[in-house]
Formats: sequence, structure tokens, C-alpha cells
Amino acid sequence: MGARRPNPALHHLAAALRGIHSEPHLPHDTNAEGIRNIGIIAHVDAGKTTTTERMLYHSGRIRHIGNVDHGDTMTDFLPLERERGITIQSAAISFLWPPKALCSPGQEPKTINLIDTPGHQDFRYEVDRCLPILDGAVCILDSVKGVETHTERVWRSAHLSKIPRLIFVNKLDRDGASFKRSVLEAATRLRTLPLLCQIPWWNKDEFVGVVDVVDQVGMKFSSSSGSMSLVSAEHMAKEHPDLRAEMKEARQHLVETLSEHDDALMEEFLELEDGVSSASIKRSIRRLILDGEGKFAPVFAGASLRNIGVQPLLDAVIDYLPNPTDRPELEVISGSKSLTIRTLLEQNKKKGSSQTPIVSLAHVFKVVDDPRRGMMSFARVYHGTLGRNSHMWNSNMHGYEKAQHILHVSANDFQEIQHLNTGHIGAMTGLKTARTGDTLITFPGNQGQTAPEAFRNVRIKATETPPAVAFISIEPYSRTAEEKLEEALKKLTREDPSIRWNTDEKSGQLIVSGMGLLHLEIAKDRLMGHYKIDKDMYIWGEIEVEYSECLLAPTAPHRNIYDRTLRDKVGKAACTVSIDPLQAHHHETILESSIERDGNIIHISIPLPRDSSVSRLPFEPEVVRQQLLNGAIAGLARGPRRNAPVRRCHVDITFDPETDFFGQASTGGHITNAALHAVRDALKEAHAQGNVGILEPFANVQIECPEESSNSIQHDLVSARGGQIMEVRKPDDEFSVDSGIDVSKLYVPADPYDSVASMRGPKKGVVRMLQIVGKAPLKEMMKYDSQLRSMTGGRHSLQLDPGPFELVTGPREKALDSGRV
Repeated sequence: MGARRPNPALHHLAAALRGIHSEPHLPHDTNAEGIRNIGIIAHVDAGKTTTTERMLYHSGRIRHIGNVDHGDTMTDFLPLERERGITIQSAAISFLWPPKALCSPGQEPKTINLIDTPGHQDFRYEVDRCLPILDGAVCILDSVKGVETHTERVWRSAHLSKIPRLIFVNKLDRDGASFKRSVLEAATRLRTLPLLCQIPWWNKDEFVGVVDVVDQVGMKFSSSSGSMSLVSAEHMAKEHPDLRAEMKEARQHLVETLSEHDDALMEEFLELEDGVSSASIKRSIRRLILDGEGKFAPVFAGASLRNIGVQPLLDAVIDYLPNPTDRPELEVISGSKSLTIRTLLEQNKKKGSSQTPIVSLAHVFKVVDDPRRGMMSFARVYHGTLGRNSHMWNSNMHGYEKAQHILHVSANDFQEIQHLNTGHIGAMTGLKTARTGDTLITFPGNQGQTAPEAFRNVRIKATETPPAVAFISIEPYSRTAEEKLEEALKKLTREDPSIRWNTDEKSGQLIVSGMGLLHLEIAKDRLMGHYKIDKDMYIWGEIEVEYSECLLAPTAPHRNIYDRTLRDKVGKAACTVSIDPLQAHHHETILESSIERDGNIIHISIPLPRDSSVSRLPFEPEVVRQQLLNGAIAGLARGPRRNAPVRRCHVDITFDPETDFFGQASTGGHITNAALHAVRDALKEAHAQGNVGILEPFANVQIECPEESSNSIQHDLVSARGGQIMEVRKPDDEFSVDSGIDVSKLYVPADPYDSVASMRGPKKGVVRMLQIVGKAPLKEMMKYDSQLRSMTGGRHSLQLDPGPFELVTGPREKALDSGRV
């Protein structure tokens, strides 16, 4: 073997025999430059949790490698996760890399805060709410299956949050694995230019290691211990000349590609040609991916289950992904304006305001009900230092809270600390009302009495909760059972805002809505397991599709005056509401005072007093705006035709201070109820005129099946299921996707066999496969896998992804009204 290279980034990798473990203590005072907040994103079963487990082991965070199949992984710690072998909740864990014992002189380990996210589509909101708090992400591809549909979806979500990404091509040890196909699919389907930083090392057709293209070194791994031996370029030239030539060609293509897009590297390339340094290449890659646009993606190779390639992947996280200070400044919403926190503070200072400046600002991205600690609020600090004794203003709930404890998070293991600095992620216990998406602010010297007016409504934009597509009805046998279930549902929806519940006014049943069949099955299991809900005390309905209602024509303005006693308080408030079917121009001309929620746009107008002598409104406009919004959301929650949620509406609410506000008599509850009843009145009138339609959730369907079964499946989807066929293609046709990238010009080394199908075993009869791409009503697809099994003899794969809500017409609408569907 060749000598160990001097590059400190891989110094620890030469410690091949393992046994070296870092101390479990994790410094929470690390400067922001020494932090990497990263997420693991991918399709279900691509190897996210397995890769995370290896990262923890090689960093010394754990001494035993857990296995998903054995149910003993550190990040999948919920009983349901271990039972089903899937990730349900995102898990946060912190560790050091490289371990302190293996750092070069003068080198300090970095703190990696890692989020392992679910891969199943039903838990996509769990991914979406974690992405904005990340500074970088590792996207894992299954090299047998390539880029799958949910991979595309989470990639798009990361793009919306402008998160720099790496690609890790996993499972290269499996039959049918193809590094080349995976890279080309990444180019076409993810629309990114792959930057090959590693290529696989094959011994005939066995995957034994990876070749570092940038540093020109080979890495062979022991699948049992995860140890690694380095092979220098000189030794490779003697013992593996073909591999050395492949590595040289790969590096040449990488440098040329970078030079085309990075002027700094172009100058060095023109001067030195083959002598471009590894450090320059790494700086160039970092510059190109830092904007988070996803135009470029460094690519790495491995097989996590066999401990191949995980350590160099951790090096890549340190080398290429940004720290919190590298990211664009955080934008906050102040009233109806969006601006950076620095601009907000500077504006307040320029005004000569004596208002207290913000000391710390944090975003709650997750809430978990822990059996030992109660409700835990996971947060990232974006500004200042959040102390344990701080009184925190919740600008969403308009109230103060105080944490009992602040904890460093390591999956289900926690270490108590006194504070969280900028860029850090931690958990707090004892918060009474904080929900996912809330913003917490602290002020110096403030003991929780009042919040400074200038910062009272400052919020970090939260991820929009997608509409529910399925529901289950629960009927309690007694009032006591009902109260216990309601209390459990309040906690469950604080944990997971994509679960909603309400009481059906007609039947008295509790209706729990969610994102799909699996999502609601997990929710039901959690209610019975974690919250100890006795299933024998309730009548549980079947999980059914959640239909929606929509408006087919505009309504006339409806003014409602709410003049009733609420909670022993006499009060009065009014507002005027008009509702239109949502059109494309509503999205194009959306105003700052408009809010998108559950497929609707709600515009709230509060005109200034016509009397020019009145300089300001007699109430806090943002508070009233929130109260009106709450009323409109409640009014749209159940429509007049099927008691189903109302979607695709543009709601215009006007609250005139001169005619709708009645001084001290206009309490928050009265304002909210005025909006609620005005919306309901408008919808009832529309229904009486026949202007309320039914919307049905569709699923985007991708079926891979034998060619001989294709015609019968297509016929069944269209004629029996009410679906549509978009495309029928061979799996190889995916490279024809118009991504703007010419794959013929991409360099990717050949796989050790010619076809995607494995050539390692004896040849059997080859089955020609086709892919059917289409869409169909979700109700028809929820149990379609068993139907496909009988049509294909089990030789198929079915992928469902959330589709749009579509208007139900014709015979299917009549069947819905008669209860036959």
C-alpha cells in the first residue's frame, strides 16, 4: 500500500482498525463556523438510517452499529419505527467529525447536527418542516433503483429552501446496482450537473471501495469493521493501471467542468493544467454549490450497509457544505413585510426608537411528546444566545413562555446545557403552547411582562401544511372517553400539524385527517400505544379518502354582525366577506396582506379611517388580522355540501374600523366569529344556488410491470378506476427527459457489466419491463397493490405520490352524492 497522504481531511481515515472513539461530550459553545447543520434526504429504503448509523459509529458517537432490520438503530427509536423498519419522525443527533483523537495538530473537530428524515411520501411534511433549518443536505440514491419519485420531490423542496446538496450513490454492492445509471438519472431527473468526486472501485464485479478523484487516492474498505486502507496513485499505477487511468480521466473531466463555470479555477487550470491542486478544486466545488440552486452536485459512492464510503462522505460534509455563517441572512416577516433580521434592527435604530432590541431569535421546527420529559420543542437559534432562564415571546401565540431545560439532542439521548448559541439546534422542555412553526424571541431585561411593539409580530416563515387527503372517524362510547381522546389529539396535533381533527356537528364523531393511509395508521397506533387510548372504548371507522368542496361561481358580499355573549362577555363585531373560485391570476397578483392556507388564498383588508384627523387605528391591526384569518380558516374547514374542507377559494375579508369595530365590545372571539359566520353564510348561499362542487384527491401513479401485463393494467386504470395514462416507456427512456443537460457529454465510468440487470448470477429468462405513468383517484389506489399482484404475478412495483385535487363530474359525482363511491 502507498503512504498515507498528508491531507488532514483524510487523516482519520487511515485509522483502519477502528476502536478509536470520541468522547460523548458535545461542545455546545462551538462557534458557528465550526457547525454543519445537515439533513439526510431520499426516497424510502434508499439507506438513510443505515448511513446515519454508520456516521455515528465512525465518529465514535456509538460503539455498536444498529441495523434497521434488527430494530436497534439509534435514530429510529420509536417502537413503531423499529417494528415497521421505516423512519416516521425526523431525528436530530449531534456528533463530532473528525474525532478529537484523530485530528491533526491545530485541527479542531467540527460539530455536525444531523437530521435523519422520513422517506415515505405520507411523512413528506415532516421533511418539509425540517428542511428550512438546515444549511446543507446529503441526498442518498439507491443505485439499483436510481432516482425515484420521492427523491425528486425532496430535491425540489431542498431547492425551494436553497439548500446546498451532495449526492451519495448507495448500495453499490447490490445485484443490479449501476453507478452510471444513477448519475445520469440525477442529471436528467434532478436537473443537476454531477461533479464526480469519487468513482467506484470494482474488483471484477465486486464493489470493494472508492477512488477519490480530487485527492487521487484509492480507499479499500473492510465490510466487517469499516476499517479502510489507502492506496496511493503511484501504487495504483503499478497494481491497478486501468483504475489509475480511470481516476486520471475522471479528474481531468472534473477540472474541465469546474473551469467552465468558475473563473478562479479556470485561471489556475490554464496555468497548471494537470497540476491543479486538490484544495483549489474543493474551493471551486464549494463556491458553485453554495447558492443552493442545485445546478451542481458533488457525487460520492458507497455501500453503507457494508461500511464502504461513509467516512469520506463525512469529509465531504465538512469540505463542501456550508456553516451557518455561509448561508444567506435569515428573512423574517414583520407585519406584512419580509426583511432580514439585520435590516429590521437597523430600521428600528434609525427611527431613534427606545424599544428594546432582540437578544435572540429561534424557530421551533418540531414538537415531540417524550414519555419522560413531556412536550419537547426542538428549535434552531438564528440570532443571539438563547438562555435557559430566558422569557421567550412566542410571536405566533402572542404570549411569553419559559423553558425548564435546554438540551443537546442525540436522538433519544439528551444532555442538559445552559444555552444555545447562534447556529445551534437543541430542544426545550416546559413550553406550554409552542407548536411546530412558531417563532421565539427574547429581549434583554424583559421578565415576560410585555413584548416591545416593534418586534411583537416578527415571525420566521413556517412551512405551509399541505391539505389532508384521508380521514378516520372515531366515536367514543362515553363522555369521559371523548375527553381523553380530545386531550390526546391536542398533543398529537402539536407534534404533527399535518394531522387535523374536528367534531362532526351532525354525527358527533371525532374526525382525524392526515396525509394518507400509512400516516393515519401510524397516528392510530400512536394514540393507542403512546397516549394509552383504549381501542375498546371507541368505534373506529375505516380510513377513507378526504373529499373537498370548491366554489364554482363567485358569491355576493356577505356582511355578518356577531352580537352574542361569549364566555360571559358581551361583545359585538362585524366584517364583510366575498368568495371567488381561485384563478391563476390570484396567485400571480397575491398581495402582502394575503395568506395561502389549505389550498385557499385569504385576503384581509383593513382600510384606514376616512377621517384624516385620525392618525392611527384604534386597535392592533396585526392582531385583528390574525383573528379574522382564524375565523375564515374555521369557516372553510367544513363546507355545506358534504361537510368537507373547502379548497380553491379566494376569500376577501374587509374589516372597516368605522363600521365593524365597536371599541372594547369588539373582543377577539367576536371578531373571529364574525369572519367565521360570514364565510359560512356565503358558502351556504352558493350551495343553495348549485355552485358548490366536489374535489377528489388524485395520486400520481408509476407502475413498473412486465410488458405482457401492461395492456390489462392500463385498461383497468382508465375504465375501472377513473384514471388517465400519461406515458408508457421503457426504464431506459428516462434519459430522454428534457433537463437542459446533454448527458452524452457527461463523463461517468462504465459499470462492470453492460446492462442494469445483474450479470453476477446464472442467466434466467429475461422479462421485458415497462413503466406506466399516469394519475388516478386516490381512493382507487389506496389498496391497488394487491390488485396488481394478481395481474402481474407479483412482478411489479407501484409508486404513488400526492397529486392534485380534481373536480368530480358526471357519473362519478352522482355516485358520490348517492354514497356508492
